[in-house]
Amino acid sequence: MKPKINRTAGVYTPQGFDCCQTPGYALDPLLPCLDRKWVVWEPACGEGYLSAALRTAGFTVMASDILAGQNFWSEQPILWDCIVTNPPYSIKYAWLNRCYDLARPFALLLPVEVIGAKRAQTLFREHGVEVVFMDRRINFKMPLKGWAGSAAQFPVCWVTFGLNIGRQMTFAELAKPGAI
Repeated sequence: MKPKINRTAGVYTPQGFDCCQTPGYALDPLLPCLDRKWVVWEPACGEGYLSAALRTAGFTVMASDILAGQNFWSEQPILWDCIVTNPPYSIKYAWLNRCYDLARPFALLLPVEVIGAKRAQTLFREHGVEVVFMDRRINFKMPLKGWAGSAAQFPVCWVTFGLNIGRQMTFAELAKPGAI
């Protein structure tokens, strides 16, 4: 088993499981929490499944990705109100910190284990957090495997800030996905 690492220094190069793609249905429990007037920035859009689902739900979306030359650490769209994304997990704590530094609402799809991590808890205490847990795992599109057999090996949740959900913990039920 490989040790877990979080790359925060130097130039980030996506690899391995950082290249998983998130199906649109992962947004279902989050959509009622988002202001329909917001311009949503999806800064780790990958192949664009979350961006497409947000657009289908009626949101204006600014999509970017390091693979397309847009760097989350040094660039941002001119106009945006909220971040919604599934960030690269190898640098999840740095990503969480950057989102808090930007001081705008955000929703990050992160492994549930983040809730128990000291690095995240320090940020949560300082800034606040609301978490949306889902009753089952998300089936990601995996590198080299595609959608087939892509059940996640771990549960994920939406870690949010500034959405004013009204509860620190929300437990949502995911509908069975019929389409991506």
